[in-house]
Amino acid sequence: MSYIHVFVKRFSNSQEGRIVFINKIIRSKRKTLALYVKEDGSLLVCSPRFLSDRFINEFVKQKKRWIEKKREQIKEREKFQVNKQFSEGEEFLFLGKSYVLRLVDQRTPKLILAEEFRLAKPCLPRAREIFITWYKRQAREFILQRVPALILLTGGSYKKIRITSARRRWGSCSSLGNLNFSWRLIMAPPEIIDYVIIHELVHLTEKNHAKQFWGRVEKAMPDYQERRNWLKTHGHLLII
Repeated sequence: MSYIHVFVKRFSNSQEGRIVFINKIIRSKRKTLALYVKEDGSLLVCSPRFLSDRFINEFVKQKKRWIEKKREQIKEREKFQVNKQFSEGEEFLFLGKSYVLRLVDQRTPKLILAEEFRLAKPCLPRAREIFITWYKRQAREFILQRVPALILLTGGSYKKIRITSARRRWGSCSSLGNLNFSWRLIMAPPEIIDYVIIHELVHLTEKNHAKQFWGRVEKAMPDYQERRNWLKTHGHLLII
């Protein structure tokens, strides 16, 4: 984006007397005004440059109930976010399926998946790190395999693919054409991963989430909305 304007602002809703916060505004050449409630509950506004602060504030005021609903949904999801203990019999996700963890006596390999996850007991103090490393490797292999096939549906060209540790974003596409994907995606079913890949591939040519963007996503993946809804509903479970 060519210009970023960041500020914190608040105003009072005269009808209910509540304060609504805008945590960040990003101004760019985009043509539409969009609101995003992030996983930490903060409110991001993406706005065309020509819109005034007053117009944005009034728009946010009109969407106050929607914002509060999204924040409540985030709170509900957080109730079920329990970090793994890496104990015997605990279940871990991989490509949408759940596998039991077994602690085994051998020292190598540190972690394998063969009908169940098997973790070497001496590695327990570093279990989370070992799992993340394994997931990252599997995510890179899966995504690198899928991108060449899916880009035939979307067009465009990319430069690099990077697997990240992002907790708030499943994927992103930089202005330089680099694609980034969170390793946590590898815990989701393959069709959900494909949706995120398609989403970012379309961003190679459509930089915002305007109507044309979603039209191209739908053309490449007619049932994208179902997959998108799955991620919204179950994405909070893709943690360790």
